[in-house]
Amino acid sequence: MKPAFAPVVTGIGLVTAAGPDRDTTWAAVREGRPTAAPDPRLHDLPVSLTCRVPALDHPVLRQRGSASLDPVARLGLAATAQALEHADLDPSAWDGSRVAVVTGHGTGGVHSEQTAAARLADRGPGSVSAYFLTGYLINMAGANIALRFGITGPTTALSTACASGTTALGTARDLLATGQCDIAVVCGAEFPLTRLVVTGFTQLGALSNHSSRPFDAARDGFVIAEGAGTLILERPEHAAARGARPLARLIGYGASTDAHHLVAPHPEGRGAERAVRAALADAGLLPEDVDHINAHGTSTPRNDEVEGALLRRVFPHRPPVTSAKGSLGHTMGAAGVIEAALTVLALREDVVPPTAGLTELDKALDIDVVMGAERAHASSIALSTSFGFGGHNAAVVLARA
Repeated sequence: MKPAFAPVVTGIGLVTAAGPDRDTTWAAVREGRPTAAPDPRLHDLPVSLTCRVPALDHPVLRQRGSASLDPVARLGLAATAQALEHADLDPSAWDGSRVAVVTGHGTGGVHSEQTAAARLADRGPGSVSAYFLTGYLINMAGANIALRFGITGPTTALSTACASGTTALGTARDLLATGQCDIAVVCGAEFPLTRLVVTGFTQLGALSNHSSRPFDAARDGFVIAEGAGTLILERPEHAAARGARPLARLIGYGASTDAHHLVAPHPEGRGAERAVRAALADAGLLPEDVDHINAHGTSTPRNDEVEGALLRRVFPHRPPVTSAKGSLGHTMGAAGVIEAALTVLALREDVVPPTAGLTELDKALDIDVVMGAERAHASSIALSTSFGFGGHNAAVVLARA
């Protein structure tokens, strides 16, 4: 099998409940440290356990106009500024027409929506800010990234629920492969912790008020989280020409749709399996070539059951499996980019992080989930999976640079 075009990852930026940058987030994930805490802003709701980003202060957010942005755009800008610095890219010196922005979100600017709706109800139409829509619309995080960094190439915002970040990575790969850009800024950003969104997930029975514990026998739901991650992807020849240091290669992408149910996965994981196998085929690999797996691993009873069965079926050699959601919670549309970034770091450091919150593996799963402490494990190839409401499935294969 001939491998597909493989862009290189040259920069990573992270903003999560574990901390405002890449290093603090990676340290918490490696330690298996949970970040979930009771949320005083939601104290009167049936579920109030969340993973909130600590107070955020980054130079990019001190620039004019930043204070009035929706929080989802602020998170995206902070993660992107970090990633550009990590990649040693200077936006003032680049050809912005050769740079793309691809963002992934599940909910968009719901903080702006909540604020505007409350003002409309309390004080009438005249009280709603003229800037409501520029905070609320789902494309605005990406638009702000393009505006702030002088990016005039193709920009797009994607929403495939909790698979959005991974879908964004695949779309960015295709923009690079077709020569429409040399650099792609891929950002997943989510700020879903409004009363209405949390209530919606509570009504579906999806949330835990105890802990995030992926693949645990006692798991009872996910912990909703906010956060952002940005990866800089480049055409290999462009990165080489400027002397950039590749961190990893994105060598495969696959996607599918269940067409089964709006919120429940296919009971046999057929769509998810198609996405995983498509990503492997795109990379020109067999299942046994995969050295470790960053699972979607939400901590919901059904998702973990279906995903566990899928991993056991497709990967009988039982590569080590981890889920970052035990530590960071479920950042929904941002999760795919955040977890791909963590997978890159794991490949570079020859470790597989533990799954925080996991104390007793569900024996029905029969997969090798890392628990307790990180595992030293040399890896050349890793898979990262994302599955979302609506039956959206996406997977990427990452390789050591």
